[in-house]
Amino acid sequence: MFSKRKKESDIDLEQHELLENAQIRIKQKKRLYSHFVVFLIGSVFLILINKILKYGDTYDWFIWAITLWAFIFIMHLINVVITQKFMGKDWERNQRERLVKKQKERIAVLQKEIETDFPISQINKKKED
Repeated sequence: MFSKRKKESDIDLEQHELLENAQIRIKQKKRLYSHFVVFLIGSVFLILINKILKYGDTYDWFIWAITLWAFIFIMHLINVVITQKFMGKDWERNQRERLVKKQKERIAVLQKEIETDFPISQINKKKED
């Protein structure tokens, strides 16, 4: 009860990482849904300003505003649904592992070149002389 030893966590590191990734995805989707609701309400508001309040009544500017906003919403949708799904944490991990493997291969090639150009046995002979 009063021991100074800390209680070990029941959740290991991998599970903790999975939970963090899930929380991030939940926040992204929640923001996307909020953006959609704000887009719908804002579009209705823009139409009301143009048609009922007669602001800029000679030109239907709200169409361009809603089209631009829809384009931004579609970019947000693509980012959350497609990009983050295919280029998420797993993709980053695979890319990192691939690059580390390439670097190790380059280092091995350089070490072989150095060993063929400057063999250790010749260096040891020079030290003895």
